[in-house]
Amino acid sequence: MEEVADKVAMSANDPAVTASETDEALLPPDILFGELFQRVQMERIFEDGKTFVDMIPRMPAAEIMENYHAAAGKIDTNLEAFVLEHFDLPFDPNTDFASDESRDIVAHINALWPVLTRKAGEGEGAAGSLIPLPKDYIVPGGRFREIYYWDSYFTMLGLKAAGEDQRIRDMVDNFAYLIDEIGFIPNGNRTYYLTRSQPPFFAAMVSLLVSIDGPSVYAKYLDPLRKEYDWWMKGYDEDRPITSPTLHLVPMPSGAVLNRYYDAGDRPRAESYREDVLTIRESGRDSATVARHLRSGAESGWDYSSRWLADGKNLHTIETTDIVPADLNALLYQTELTLELAYRNTQNPEMAKTMQSRRKARRAAMQTFLWNPASAWYEDYHIKTGKPTGRLSLAGMYPFYFDVASENHAEVAFKTLEDKFLAPGGVRSTLVESGQQWDAPNGWPPLQYLTIGGLRKYKSNELAAEIEKRWLANNERVYQNVTKMVEKYNVEDLSLLAGGGEYPVQDGFGWSNGVYLALWKD
Repeated sequence: MEEVADKVAMSANDPAVTASETDEALLPPDILFGELFQRVQMERIFEDGKTFVDMIPRMPAAEIMENYHAAAGKIDTNLEAFVLEHFDLPFDPNTDFASDESRDIVAHINALWPVLTRKAGEGEGAAGSLIPLPKDYIVPGGRFREIYYWDSYFTMLGLKAAGEDQRIRDMVDNFAYLIDEIGFIPNGNRTYYLTRSQPPFFAAMVSLLVSIDGPSVYAKYLDPLRKEYDWWMKGYDEDRPITSPTLHLVPMPSGAVLNRYYDAGDRPRAESYREDVLTIRESGRDSATVARHLRSGAESGWDYSSRWLADGKNLHTIETTDIVPADLNALLYQTELTLELAYRNTQNPEMAKTMQSRRKARRAAMQTFLWNPASAWYEDYHIKTGKPTGRLSLAGMYPFYFDVASENHAEVAFKTLEDKFLAPGGVRSTLVESGQQWDAPNGWPPLQYLTIGGLRKYKSNELAAEIEKRWLANNERVYQNVTKMVEKYNVEDLSLLAGGGEYPVQDGFGWSNGVYLALWKD
């Protein structure tokens, strides 16, 4: 399967690649269905571009396309009927679930675990986009019908608080399976996600499981930990240093290497095809370059944010691969630390020393290039300008959560946090209102949790408690109004729901449930 995933990544760059050249089961819908796919997405047969790519074909792709071409000219006015004749709507169990207004918020969250659980093998179909997993897993909810990489860590925090330890084990096993089979953890278990990952929280998941089952966990997951790390570090060779950005790697002026988000594909995303085509047209720039920036922005999990925009407000100015992100490098520091611990626990001191050396080098580079004393904040670094971007975001709290930050930076950074990010309902993601969903006035569950955790690790307990109180109250207020947990929250105007982005606010919601429960029980 790993070899097939490489071919899928190549197919994302080469429209000439066809189903006959690789395993149809792992080809994305834009490759399998070509012209039909483009028409369905561009003519907006379905309101949400994700609907068609999640539909389940009723017959092999070649047969569907044969029928499509045979009917050429006859289906121009009824394309939707052709699609519904040849595809089943996305598998979406538990659609009859209704919130019970008599439940309090904790009871509601605990009632949702089985609703958001998908059984192994459930919802799969021949040539459908869903990638099978060996064990049960939890989906975020709403339009997100599959497992998502970084969402799952925050869902697991809630599962731990709920005493659902076996569900955590199963989900970590699923991610280890994906690493073993594909070579890395994709954005989600869909074929159209096989060109990119998401923020690498696998090491944090393993550490969470160590806190439940003890240090024997390190030995069990050492190989997938290392394999994922090597995927993010592909092209790194201490004896042959790179001189220009390569895949996820960025050589810094000091000779150190840091990482960036980078998607292997350079075509519009299958699940957001129409949106990407329109953004590319508006940009007036090279289509492959803009497509890769958009796809890499999706790998960041912050799709989208002023962090990635050259002018700070317009999506068509996106430049994701030109940026070295503070959050990604803190996560890879955590991966190197976890590998160091895993090697020590498996009696391999030489490799432990190697990982220790790498994490120390990364930490030093982060202090040099990502800490900006002028803003008193860890910022993203712009590769082309050779300096911090000047766009403050809660990605700057990752170095505190993962113990990368210097102690002497904590006091001034936390003053920046309180003065600029603190809002009535939590902390805002950035200081910019661009209309993108990962900007102000929105607050997101994972960023609240990491911010609170980072404050506590550096002994700023009073501010941590204040943010926690405001965030939980915000969640409770929305729940009282709509009896739902939603994907993101407006932290500035508590009379409004959050907005922005490419799709409506989603309910469910895995990481919102997880973060609320973890903080509530704390």
